[in-house]
Amino acid sequence: MGKLDGKVALITGGARGQGAIEGKLFADEGATVVLADVLDGPGEQTAVADTLVRHGRIDVLVNNAGIFAAGTILSTALSDFQRMMDINCTGVFLGMQKVGQAMSETGGGSIVNISSVAGLMGTAGAASYGASKWAVRGMTKTAAKELGRHGIRVNSVHPGWIDTDMLDQVHDFDDGSDRTKRMLRTVPLGRVAEPDEVGRVVLFLASQDSSYCTGQEFTVDGGMHC
Repeated sequence: MGKLDGKVALITGGARGQGAIEGKLFADEGATVVLADVLDGPGEQTAVADTLVRHGRIDVLVNNAGIFAAGTILSTALSDFQRMMDINCTGVFLGMQKVGQAMSETGGGSIVNISSVAGLMGTAGAASYGASKWAVRGMTKTAAKELGRHGIRVNSVHPGWIDTDMLDQVHDFDDGSDRTKRMLRTVPLGRVAEPDEVGRVVLFLASQDSSYCTGQEFTVDGGMHC
């Protein structure tokens, strides 16, 4: 018997990397999985509406879609900041709003918002990205308090350095350079994680294994933020 038997799960940003791994894990545990990708705020609402029409319910929402761009407070253009917030933050808000309403009518469910360690600590050189991920963290806690009475749990996951395409925009950890060695020394476990190491935490939060967990931050960073 799978941990998600009979459940309908919508995973945004599910075409590759972390989202694709989560989709496979969910399917292996018996879920009907809907993967959506390349979403902005309105696109998120459309994906939710389409899933509800096709399946009549959503039991699990994973807000995984997101982008990264480097930039300091002084160098980031307002248009770039707004695009980051639209995708990383507004999309999460609209997804929770639409799914929260549906879940409240069908007996509850689990919402998992993918934030970042950049949503737990200041990150120089990633001003807009950090702002968007702090916003996801804050919305998660608010949603948990507001939606708990409907049987809806809302938690956030905060990955560190995970071996996905997004990480390649930050640094090539396979280059063997002194810089790479210095960066890895800040991680107590001394390595970059595989996407399924985040995916298994997301699966835990989606399932009844975490039935009394809500409004919490689950950090998957090898001890970097501790």
